[in-house]
Parts: sequence; structure tokens; C-alpha cells
Amino acid sequence: MGDPPRVAYLTGEYPRATDTWIQREVAALRDRGVVVDTFAVRRPGAEQLVGDEQRAEHARTTYLLDRLRSASVAGTHARLLARNPRRYLSALRLAWSTRRPGLAGSLYQLAYFMEAGVLADELRRRHLPHLHNHFGDSSCTVAMLAAELSGRTFSFTLHGPGIFFEPHTWRLDEKLRRAAFCACISYFCRSQAAIFAAPGDGNRLHIIHCGIDPTALQPRRHEGTGDRVLFVGRLAEVKGLPVLLEALRIVAKTHPTVSLTVVGDGPGRERFEAVARDLGLTGAVDFVGYRSQAEVASHLAETDVFVLPSYAEGVPVTLMEAMGSGLPVVATQVGGVSELVEHERNGFIVKPGDPAELADRISTLVGDPRRRQRFGDAGRSRVESDFSNVTESAR
Repeated sequence: MGDPPRVAYLTGEYPRATDTWIQREVAALRDRGVVVDTFAVRRPGAEQLVGDEQRAEHARTTYLLDRLRSASVAGTHARLLARNPRRYLSALRLAWSTRRPGLAGSLYQLAYFMEAGVLADELRRRHLPHLHNHFGDSSCTVAMLAAELSGRTFSFTLHGPGIFFEPHTWRLDEKLRRAAFCACISYFCRSQAAIFAAPGDGNRLHIIHCGIDPTALQPRRHEGTGDRVLFVGRLAEVKGLPVLLEALRIVAKTHPTVSLTVVGDGPGRERFEAVARDLGLTGAVDFVGYRSQAEVASHLAETDVFVLPSYAEGVPVTLMEAMGSGLPVVATQVGGVSELVEHERNGFIVKPGDPAELADRISTLVGDPRRRQRFGDAGRSRVESDFSNVTESAR
């Protein structure tokens, strides 16, 4: 038998508590015999290393900024230039032509080019023929430049929605033109990418879902009043948590025992905690911070209704995990959500920013165990058939 396939994986910060699907994807590829060397631009904060999985990946990941701070980075670039001047100058021109506007954009691009040199040297030294990157912004710029410097191929997984807010800034068109392929996490994502891809390049835009391991989740059995509501996600404005808090205040008028557990952390946490206090929900809302994968699974097993009131999304992995746990879900009609959640079959889809409609759907599920069970069973079946990390890693 020949040598196993080898690939480098890059992202901006790895591993993070919020990006567990990347860790699962890497693990599934390794299970299939692929040698995966993980790289990240920078180390995650200690608060992200919430479980054994994150700590193990942290220990085996190479961090470009650590290498960049060493005195050897100038020597690395000098070797790249001496080894192939034409390729080096081509990469330099690519960096200049794809820089963001302004002085700050030029300085950042210089940093990306330096990081790309470190990565290119590692790709050559470790005999890694292909580089795959997650997300389409800064780390993808590093990947594109490293591929040009090293003569390797590269690809990337496009998530959204953030990249679609500023596609020209991050030169999504050039990345799509140069990549061997682009893995799009949803049909919505692929439709947005197709706007910037060259005519005829649609066959390089592949639908590859983020996935979960449904066998690791215990399906929930529903009975009685389902007054335990769960939110899992990064605490940022885009997640729409104040809308959920206002909806919870409405639900509590008819279901006074309703409670909400908020798993996650982020820049909006203090404001959201203040909103909960102002709405008189202090005793009904529990902000528990980041949790490990095992702890999130425990929360899913102990809740009744999962809610994600976001203003923008790709296809949220947290929804997959909730549905894989047999939970009914309520989510907003944004991004690729409706490719996962089928309205009135495995959950409810609501308008973003509408606390009254959100409250109505939550109330319906709280008081109807048979519907919760029906939605939960259908949701788990949906995830098993189309969002399994084993299936998606094979693709």
C-alpha cells in the first residue's frame, strides 16, 4: 500500500470552543487514514480550552505567530526567495494586488505575507502537498499566499455570513479563482459564492456540510410541561439574544416556571445579562459561559426546547446538535437555517427580530409534549441522514 494522504489544515484561531465542528472534521479525516497537520495563525485564549478535545488539539497545532516572533522568520523568507525567485515575486505581487484599502490594510497584508512564508516553509519541510483553510477572510489570505509561495494547491471551506458582508474587502473572487475547490456549507452559501466565482467555475463549489456525531448524543424523551429552554452560541449581537430574552418575558406570563440556560460567552455577555435583569428575568436565566462538548451534550439532554434567534447564520452546528439530541427547535429564517430546520416538521422557523412570534412558538412547544417528541424525532432523523460528520468527511 502507498503512503497515506497528507493535508494541512489552517484557520485563524484553533481550537476554539465555538468551532467544535472543525475538530470533528479533522478527527473524522484522521479516522479515515488521512494525515492532518493543524496550523493556526494564533493561539486561542485559555477560556476556549474547555475540554480534553481542545487541549489535545492545542498541543499538536503549530501557531504561525509564535514562529513569526522568532528571529528565523527573515531567514525563512530569504530561503524561499533563493529557492524560487520567480515564485516568491509572484506571491509578493499577489499580496499587493489583494491587499485591503489604506495603510492599515497594507500593513496587515505584510503580516499575512510573513505568516504565509512561515507556513509555506512548513508545508515543504513536512511534505504536505495540499492546504485546506476554514473561513474566507484573513486566514484564507494567508493560505492563498502560502500556496503561491510553496507551489502547493489550496482549498477552503466557506461558511458565512460574515464574509458576505465584505467580499470585496477580502477578495473572495481571487480566492475562488485560485482555489482547487471551495467547500460551501449550504446551498445558500454556494449561491453567494457563485456571485463572485468566474463563469463556469460552479463545478468547483461543492456542498459539504459541517457535521456532528449523532451517536454521541442521547435522544431526549418528552413528557409533561417542557419549560426548560436552551441557547448555545457566541454571545454577540448577531445572535439576537435580547429578542429571546424579551420573548421569554412574554412566555413567563402564561408559563411562570419557564427558564433559559445560556451556554456560551463573548463580547455581548455583560449587556445581555443587564437586559435580563431589566426584564425581571434574573431568576429565570442562567448564563453559564463556555462549556466542553460533553457538558453541552449534558445540557441538551436535560432541556426541552432549543432556540436560536440569530440575525445571520450559515447552517448552525448548535442546531444540528440540538436536533441530534431529539430536541424541537425554534430558529430564525436566515442564511441556510431552513436547509436544516423544516417548518412544522422538526421545528419552527420564525421571522428574525420578532419577540412576539418567537414567544408564541416557544409557548406552543412548552405546553405540547407530543409535538416536542414528534419534532425531536424528525430532527434527529434529519441530522443522521444529511449532517453526519462521518458522511461529510468522506465527501
